[in-house]
Amino acid sequence: MAVSKAVKHRTKKLVESEHMLKGITLASFLESTIVPIPLEAVLVPLMQARRDKLWLIALMATVGCVIGAVFGYALGYYLFDLVGDWVIEAFSSPEQFEQVKQKMSAEGFWFVMTLGIAPIPFQIAMLAAGATQYSMVMFLIATLIARSLRYFGLAIVVYYAGNKAEQLIKRYKMKAILAMTVVVLLLWWASSALSG
Repeated sequence: MAVSKAVKHRTKKLVESEHMLKGITLASFLESTIVPIPLEAVLVPLMQARRDKLWLIALMATVGCVIGAVFGYALGYYLFDLVGDWVIEAFSSPEQFEQVKQKMSAEGFWFVMTLGIAPIPFQIAMLAAGATQYSMVMFLIATLIARSLRYFGLAIVVYYAGNKAEQLIKRYKMKAILAMTVVVLLLWWASSALSG
């Protein structure tokens, strides 16, 4: 309950701040790198309060996440031996990470897309992409598409549902994530079937 009050208080301050867009970018960066707490708790009320900046808020959240993805990729690429074990213990298990690395090597683009949409810590995908030296360009394209779907999807709900958006998102969030994940998995399967 205290966390919920703190989030609401911070969101109210952010709504009135002249640094709102920078704050969203920073919050998105932190969420994608070291704070595995969904940004929606702040983003949806902020979008509702500042509908005049709705699409810009979604854009800045996407930008923050992409910057975070570059940071996470670089950690995996250059510093995996130093920080990899800590991140794996914090967000996953060694067995899970080994599976992620194998998937990244075989089907990196679709794997990143799936992890970017599914409610799984994205830090694992970033580290695995860097650790396996997966193409950074393809990694960033997959990240951009997945996170744009997430943040601009929220903006679309707020645009059409207005003040009811938060309730709708809470009610249908898992179903929407599941549906998007299934679509990405079907596209992944179709891509593999066509190329194989």
